[in-house]
Amino acid sequence: MREKTGGFFAEFRKFIARGNVMDMAVGVIIGGAFKSIADSLTADILMPLLGILTNQITFSNLAVNVGGAVIGYGKFLEAVLNFLIMAFAVFCIVKAINSFHRRLERQETAQAAAPAPSQEERLLTEIRDLLKAQKEER
Repeated sequence: MREKTGGFFAEFRKFIARGNVMDMAVGVIIGGAFKSIADSLTADILMPLLGILTNQITFSNLAVNVGGAVIGYGKFLEAVLNFLIMAFAVFCIVKAINSFHRRLERQETAQAAAPAPSQEERLLTEIRDLLKAQKEER
């Protein structure tokens, strides 16, 4: 029974120490911080500007009374706009990372595709090195 518990925790420790999990944790933390920026952009800049264009003071006050219920569709519109901002930002980041990876792959392919020196080039290199060594001996 004790081995199984130790094995479980050892496996969990190995899982946590993997690079992907650590990258994901950093991404979640940065995403949380970025969410507050996107929320502020939506609530403090974009929605007031849209309110000016539509003669509304703020979208968050938009609501409809249906029976005894109040349906606040203005806050929903702000949430949708906030989502679109976040999705666009993530799209731009992923696009930049994919572009970077494609560039690296092209460089690696170009380096791997470089032809090996011909027999003549190898002989000339050896001759050059021998002449250089003779010159240094004098």
